[in-house]
This record gives sequence, structure tokens and C-alpha cells, in this order.
Amino acid sequence: MDANAPTLTFNTISRHMSRMVQTKVVSKMSPWFSKVELGEQFTIPISHGEGRFIVSEELEKQLIENGQIATQYVDFQGNGTYDIEYNPNGSIDAIEGITSPDGRILGKMGHSERCYRDIMKNMPGRKDQKLFEAGVDYYRI
Repeated sequence: MDANAPTLTFNTISRHMSRMVQTKVVSKMSPWFSKVELGEQFTIPISHGEGRFIVSEELEKQLIENGQIATQYVDFQGNGTYDIEYNPNGSIDAIEGITSPDGRILGKMGHSERCYRDIMKNMPGRKDQKLFEAGVDYYRI
């Protein structure tokens, strides 16, 4: 770790956010996303006051080239955005989730673990990213 390492910091609005957001899978280089399609969008709950992902341009370029940026906050048309309505913490390039270089470690801000059957039934959108099913299948081997 050094001063150039990516980090999470305070949301740009300087307060806690708890709501549903749209995310999109932008890389499937990780086993965690083996059960979904590239470009699929999901409605995911967030709950944080320190969720803004920041990274240097140089390191971000590396993350993109390596396929390590897994998910982004998106608007209803699937576009990554800085608009606070869709990117509630102000993450650089709307980055919501990243992986380690080998894809085995996933770090994301959305709370996918809060999406399960009979919860948020009245909220539109797909919620199950099948992360846990994919993880179990991968690590079972």
C-alpha cells in the first residue's frame, strides 16, 4: 500500500445513503460473475457514508485493461454516470465493484447479500447477481 493505492472515502454529499441503485456488470473476468451476462443490470441496495471509490488515472487504466472493474453505477439506460441520483457516492467513473488481478477477491459497495427472495418484492429490477451461487461453485472445486 502506498499513497497511490485505490481507496474508499466519504460520499461527495457527506452523509449516509441508504437506497436502491442500478448497477451493471462491465467485466466477467471474475468467477463471482460467472452466472450472469456481461452488460446485465441489477437493482442493488446500498447503505454507506464512506463509499466513494477513488483511484489515480494511471491505476484506473490498469484496472480497466486487466478487467478488474467488475461493476458500475448506471442510470436507467445503462450508462455509467457521475449524476448523484445514480452514482450516490460520487465514485470515479461510477465504479461500484472491483476484483483482484486474478478475479478471486471481489470488493463492491452494493449490498448484494441483502437481496433474497421475498425482500424488496415491490421494487422493480433484477436483484440476484448470483454472486454467492457462483462463488460456491467456483470454490467447491
